[in-house]
Order: sequence, then C-alpha cells, then structure tokens
Amino acid sequence: MELAIALPSSSSLRISAVSIRPEAAPYCSRNAPQQFRLPAYKVAELGALKSSHLLSSSNGFILSPIALSSTTSTTKHRRRFSIWACSEVGTAGSSDPFLSKVSQFKDAFWRFLRPHTIRGTALGSVSLVARALIENPNLIRWSLLLKALSGLLALICGNGYIVGINQIYDIGIDKVNKPYLPIAAGDLSVKSAWFLVLFLAVAGVLIVGLNFGPFISALYCLGLFLGTIYSVPPFRMKRYPVVAFLIIATVRGFLLNYGVYYATRAALGLPFEWSSPVAFITTFVTLFALVIAITKDLPDVEGDRKFQISTLATKLGVRNIAFLGSALLLINYVGAVLAAIYLPQAWLLERANYTKEAILAFYRFIWNLFYSEYIIFPFI
Repeated sequence: MELAIALPSSSSLRISAVSIRPEAAPYCSRNAPQQFRLPAYKVAELGALKSSHLLSSSNGFILSPIALSSTTSTTKHRRRFSIWACSEVGTAGSSDPFLSKVSQFKDAFWRFLRPHTIRGTALGSVSLVARALIENPNLIRWSLLLKALSGLLALICGNGYIVGINQIYDIGIDKVNKPYLPIAAGDLSVKSAWFLVLFLAVAGVLIVGLNFGPFISALYCLGLFLGTIYSVPPFRMKRYPVVAFLIIATVRGFLLNYGVYYATRAALGLPFEWSSPVAFITTFVTLFALVIAITKDLPDVEGDRKFQISTLATKLGVRNIAFLGSALLLINYVGAVLAAIYLPQAWLLERANYTKEAILAFYRFIWNLFYSEYIIFPFI
C-alpha cells in the first residue's frame, strides 16, 4: 500500500478526496510543493483511520499527522492498493489567490478529462496515422503536420465531451465509486462542467468541419451522439449492458480506427481502401474495446447497486465477469494468431517468391518484433 500525498509546510494536509482503489493512477496536482510516497507500514486501510484523524473543513478534509504515525497496516491480504489524497494545497501558501484558483482549476480540469482515456485516444490515432504514412512514404509532407495535430486535438475534445457528460449525470454514483473525480469531490461545479463539455463539443465539431470535410464530420458527430445517449436521460443506454457494450466498442474501436485512417488517406489525396494491417487492428481493438466495456464496471459495483444501475458485474458478480473478460481477451489473441496463419495476405514472403528484397524485409520484420518486445516490457 502506498499513500500518495502532497505536504505543505504546515502540520496538516487539506485534501479534496480520499479514495482507496486497486492500482489506480494519481490525479493529484502536478504543482504540489512536495510529493512523496510512504511505504505500507506507515499507513493503514482507510477504514482504520479514526474520525479524529479526518477533520472536516469548507474545502475538504484535514488529515492529521497522527494518522500517519499511529496507524499500521493489519490487512492479511497482500493485494496492492493505493490511497490517493488529491491535494488542494499545491498553491495554498501562495500570496496570489488568482494563481491559486488557476492551479486548482487546471488540476480539476485534467481529472475531468480522464487522462487514461486520452492516452488511449492519442495512441490509437497516432498509430493509424503512422500506418497510413508508412504505406505511402512518397506522399509525406510537413504541411500535413498541422492538420494531424488539429485532428488529434479534435479527438481529445470529443473524448473530453463524452467522459465529461457522463460525470455530470453520474455525480451520485461517482461519490461512491470515484470520489476523486472533480465534480463528485466538489472541485468543479456542475455549471462549470456544463460549460466545459459544451465548449469541447463545439470546438471539436468546428475543428473537424473546417479541416476534414462532411463525411468525417458526420462520423465525429455520430461518436458524440453515441456518447450522449450512453449517459443522458431519458436514453441513458448505460442502463442496458449489451447496448452499453456495443456503444463503447463502436466509439473506442471501430469509429476511431476507421475515421482516423480515412481522414489520413484523404489528407494524402488518396481514396479510402482497407489495408490488411488496418483491417486487422480495427477488428482486434474493437473486440478489445468490448472487453474494456465489460470489465469497466468491475470497480463500480457498489455504486451501481446503490443506484440500481444494471450491469453484468452487478448481475453475475465480479469474479464471473473477470473470468469472462479474460476469456474474451484469450479468444481475441488466439484469433490474431490464427489470422496470421490462415489469411493469405499474411504469407508475404511466399507471395513475393522469396526474392532477396522480400527476404530482407522479412528479416527486418523479425528485428522490429524484437524491438517491440522491449518497448512493451516496462508496462507488463
């Protein structure tokens, strides 16, 4: 167990939210003056903290230093957990109230965007653009860089709108499941959240409309529409597990890959056509997104049951859904291996009649696989 905190010079720490959750990433301000981690023996399970250790205040809680010195971990299980204390005191000692408010808003806005979803969107779009450029290296122009960056910005705006609108309509649930999110924690007002999601939606549509034409604009708006009906009453499709899974898999899987690849080829002056690698990765990540959709409710069972949100996790139980997600991942990877064996497009070396150039390309491909193993190793 680790306690991620930011300590000011004073003897106590004001925090906006405390959450215990497995292997979660911290959403604390990057501008906190002193950040460090305390080992397991210095802290206890959240439930072991006495009420005297948490003192309420207008902006959150005061975590007394005694909570760090008098509690010890007695848990029998060796699961790794993290207690994240998201600080509001990164600039609390600043003499400029405006800078303090700006810093607090920046921290809340970053948490509002759900950074882990941004990483997925950015990695997927960059990979698809890179693939299209690798397939057509003679058409690469530096003038396309600005267009590519504008496309990435539009995707981040759309992503921010979808996760933001979900937070607005899930405040009660998030106070149970995700109390570190800015609206649930009280760090961002509902009015400000509405302004942000409307701004992100309008900005994204304008960027796409001005740079990528009517077809990509229509795909973009379809993604926003699906993200809206997922969260917003009276639709609120997240109440229906199968529909919710299909929406997430469509938006995170198919629309992202197809739209980015289509837009990149159009920017290169090429008509759209599927290439075997792009068709493969689109199918693969769409099924992967389905697994994400199925397992994303596992940490939220408590809040979903309290607010009568029907999910497979609440119906079948955490254990069964965890096994189901693992089984689907296994099927996805086995399918990928079988595709490499049986699809005729995979036998490039034989199709090239084992020419010297084809053999050299095959050899380079083996080295690229070798490099990729080291690239993914730190994240295993």
